Amino acid sequence: MLLDGDADTPASEQVPEQDAAAYRPRYELLAEEILRLIVELKLQPGDRMPTENQLASRLGTSRTVVREAVKILSAIGRIRAQKGRGLFVANDEGMLGSSRWGSFFLPTDLDHVFRLFEFRSVQEVAASRLAATRATPADLRAIEAAAETCEEGHLTGRHELFDQGDEDFHLSVAKASQNPFLVDAVREARRLQRQSSIIGLHGTVGGHAEEAVVEHSAIHRAISAGDPDAAALAATVHLDKTLEDYRREIRRRVFG
Repeated sequence: MLLDGDADTPASEQVPEQDAAAYRPRYELLAEEILRLIVELKLQPGDRMPTENQLASRLGTSRTVVREAVKILSAIGRIRAQKGRGLFVANDEGMLGSSRWGSFFLPTDLDHVFRLFEFRSVQEVAASRLAATRATPADLRAIEAAAETCEEGHLTGRHELFDQGDEDFHLSVAKASQNPFLVDAVREARRLQRQSSIIGLHGTVGGHAEEAVVEHSAIHRAISAGDPDAAALAATVHLDKTLEDYRREIRRRVFG
């Protein structure tokens, strides 16, 4: 990953040391610019994109920075880089990743992020409420196991394990609703949220991890008790606090 002050980075793109606290690396900003360009050019999944050189010229930056932005967008499934052929808009058949949904979602647009959380709240509160009345013993075991994985990741400082447990937990709750539409919606909305974290916040959101473990436990207890109102309330509290975690990180980046 490109580092601040890299020898290949033009001086105009390097950052003064005193601004480091609020600084976002150029390749993060460029990843958003490339997504905007895809929308402006009305490119569809499978369409060929401008080359790295063309992107660098068009967006006024170096090819090195373009290459780092491309790595991010490739990692989160928004574009495909084919050796010898060039760059393409990724074919994403997910409900929210299709041209209808994914093309307008910009991971660093704060309005988009907040509206995505509104959408997640509608889905996951409903899923939790349904899970409290429909969860099977196997569903309850899956929810509990995911919550334990998340807690272990937090206690041991293994962030990847925490993230995996968090992903499994929310999907397990959705599956316990016995509604496949909710499962797909939860999965895709969380995928877009990960894009926001990776591009916009560089994966730094996580100060809410300790609280999240407690909140997961509350959701699990309510579902296990067969209490839909308590499950819905616990899910609402969890999502509201997660959104506040995003807001807090955004304020830190903006104001230092």
